[in-house]
Amino acid sequence: MTNRFRELERPQTGRLKDVVLMATVTGFESLRVPRKSDMKQFAELFEPLFLGSSDEARRQAAAALSQCAQVPEPVALLIGSMPISIAATFLTRSKAVSDRVLVSIIRRQGPAHASAIAHRENLSPSVVDALVEHHHSVYPGGQTGVNQPEPNAVRPSPSAGGSASSDRIAREDKLREEIKALVRAEPREGTSRIRPIDELHQALLMRFARSGEAVLFATALADALRSSRALAERILLDISGRQLAATLSALEFPAGETRPLLEALYPHLSERLGGGTRATALVESVSKKASVERVEAWLRADGQGAAEPARYEAHFADNRGADPRQQEARPAVAHQGTTQPMRGFGRR
Repeated sequence: MTNRFRELERPQTGRLKDVVLMATVTGFESLRVPRKSDMKQFAELFEPLFLGSSDEARRQAAAALSQCAQVPEPVALLIGSMPISIAATFLTRSKAVSDRVLVSIIRRQGPAHASAIAHRENLSPSVVDALVEHHHSVYPGGQTGVNQPEPNAVRPSPSAGGSASSDRIAREDKLREEIKALVRAEPREGTSRIRPIDELHQALLMRFARSGEAVLFATALADALRSSRALAERILLDISGRQLAATLSALEFPAGETRPLLEALYPHLSERLGGGTRATALVESVSKKASVERVEAWLRADGQGAAEPARYEAHFADNRGADPRQQEARPAVAHQGTTQPMRGFGRR
């Protein structure tokens, strides 16, 4: 039986590759929260289809992916390395491109790509530094085209040359002022302290939440935030769950697992509200951008204090810390014959 998929590799099926490319992009767009396996599979399928398609299909695919909240890093690097006629929309509008990819594109590609990246709404300090470095390397001393003269360029007349030179200098001055304004606006504290949570910490938080172990949960949360455990305990003390929901959003915790985690820690959030639960409404009301800014402010304040690092505590140790969700402090050492309080918190 003939393998029909081999037809995609034949030169005469260019139009078919365009159709398959757009179908693949459309299928990826339909994924609300793509899993890691989905991202990996899409990256493997996208590259051969994208390279074998026409320029028009590439432009359409790049424009469609610029609207996606998540794009695999190899795909973003591939699109960003294409000619500017294909990559311009993606580089200017996509919010899924990491700073590492943007810096790599700035250093490897020409001024047109750097100009497209400079028109993005939000630029991190590292990207701004790369833009400034690229500008100085291409135009040393403010002279345009010193290192790369065009071989077939026609020497303009003195009057036309003076006008073009003044326009060029004005554009360069304007670009410098824009870059300086971006540098002044952005805090020069390096990159964000928040890192996306890894699979190990995801599994630990879900396990401790389901078992009601708030002490271990606070320790794992502090480790994921790279903060003191006091900050993690203060986050858990908000019984509304809003601070924890904001923290999980900033850590890019999977949206599908945030609701059951909140309901396990705060049982009253499992109450029905409209077409869902209180936890569902809470998760939907959380803004990713506002959450990142809020958690970064907490981390800055936490870093200024003399916070002690989180210590390891055995599950049944006598010196095990108090449940941070409990409003009243309780002794760390339990007396013999006394009943231990329930670890669940909230209304049942």
